[in-house]
Amino acid sequence: MDLSRVSDAVRSLTLGKSDSEKKGTFRLHVVTWNVGTAPPPDDVSSLLLLDSEGAAPDVYVIGLQEVNSKVLNFISDMTFDDPWSSFFMDTLAPLGYVKLTSIRMQGLLLLVFAQHCHVPFIRDIQASYTRTGIYGYWGNKGGVSVRMSFYGHLICFLNCHLPAHMEYASQRLDDFEHILETQEFETETAPRILDHKVLFWFGDLNFRIADHGMHFLREAISNKRFHLLWEKDQLNMAKKKEAFLKDFQEGPLRFKPTYKYDLHSDNYDSRELRTWLSFHGKKRKPAWTDRILWRVKGDAHDASDQEAEPEQEAEPAEPKEPEPSVRVTLESYASHMSYGISDHKPVTGTFSLELKKLHTNPLVIIQAEGEWSADWDALVTYSTQEPFPSSTWDWIGLYKVGFRSHMDYVTYMWVKDDEVSCTDEVVQVYVSRDEIPVLGGEFLLCYFSSNLKSIIGVSPPFQISRSKSAPQEGVTPESVNGMDKPDLLGSPDEF
Repeated sequence: MDLSRVSDAVRSLTLGKSDSEKKGTFRLHVVTWNVGTAPPPDDVSSLLLLDSEGAAPDVYVIGLQEVNSKVLNFISDMTFDDPWSSFFMDTLAPLGYVKLTSIRMQGLLLLVFAQHCHVPFIRDIQASYTRTGIYGYWGNKGGVSVRMSFYGHLICFLNCHLPAHMEYASQRLDDFEHILETQEFETETAPRILDHKVLFWFGDLNFRIADHGMHFLREAISNKRFHLLWEKDQLNMAKKKEAFLKDFQEGPLRFKPTYKYDLHSDNYDSRELRTWLSFHGKKRKPAWTDRILWRVKGDAHDASDQEAEPEQEAEPAEPKEPEPSVRVTLESYASHMSYGISDHKPVTGTFSLELKKLHTNPLVIIQAEGEWSADWDALVTYSTQEPFPSSTWDWIGLYKVGFRSHMDYVTYMWVKDDEVSCTDEVVQVYVSRDEIPVLGGEFLLCYFSSNLKSIIGVSPPFQISRSKSAPQEGVTPESVNGMDKPDLLGSPDEF
């Protein structure tokens, strides 16, 4: 069997189209937003840079706080995608993005999306969480994280919601340090958050501006003299004192403090002071509560660089500084004042990641063999390009082009159970005609690794012909031979 056409098709898919990807430079767009239990707005184009003339982000990381977690909402969200996840998937999937994973802990939600062409090179995806509310028993405060291998480099994203109020700065620091020290992943390469090469830390960190009175704060903000407030920002002060914060970097705070606003307004808290039974609470001072920071773990010096022979013995060359394996550059750091659904304004950070791609080929090359139709059985052919921890729970999913996440499969095949032939180079997997959509359309196949918790192979798109037995109406494109998609409770993701 000739696999060269499979290799060429997959190679063209995974190399991507942008110059930045060929150079090993990737754009990462991070969003943090305390949404105050509100539903999604009508449009997030400016928040996600969808109207920007620049290169589109390769990866989106979206961290939300105070997502509605009332009992009925939370139970519903455990069964179905929550409204915010669905909203972002519906927005980004038509643009070629796939949701890699997400994690929810009560009101904390973290979503990670990547362009389709990067998906086979983002592996070993894991998520974790740490509760810090009510002495660690309640998840209204704490941190949720996602870690992954991105082209072979270990990256972690940590979304936090820390304790509120001016006087709890020490508690915020204690909680964050606790999250860093105790949150673990099931991997030997980087079991803790700080073990990762790059860490992005963001969220409603709730740090306030100390000492200054309300009048001074608002005057400085009105005159855009933000630098007058930086020294009294509690997080900036802590970074100068706390050893565990010294490696974290942040862009300059050249935007208005993002808390606390009247709803659907650019005005800071304007509540009237009331007392006793009609007490509304004192006005909150403006503060940069919503932040995005990053940390790059130091590279070890390369002995080969230091021991290289000088070109001239009389004038020895100075030892070279080793090139960092990952370089993170902040392109923009901004708030978005047009969004008023909560008393916080969202904050975004756009980053450039320069790195050497340690993986240039997908672990699995996969294709649909021959012509597909619900009128006959079909075969999937795949080959492994390098060893990986395969499992009897690995599966191959059939997806409509433009799928939103790995759970959007139309049907799936167990790699081992449905295997019909195997050689040293090629494995064939059987697909029953009963599993093929009768109406046809454009589809692709994805190989999902249970151990790596990620898609490690994606086929080129292919056409499924409309079945001769397809009814003229009454069957939706998502139906499989007149039957609905398999129940999610029996999906491969449950094993």
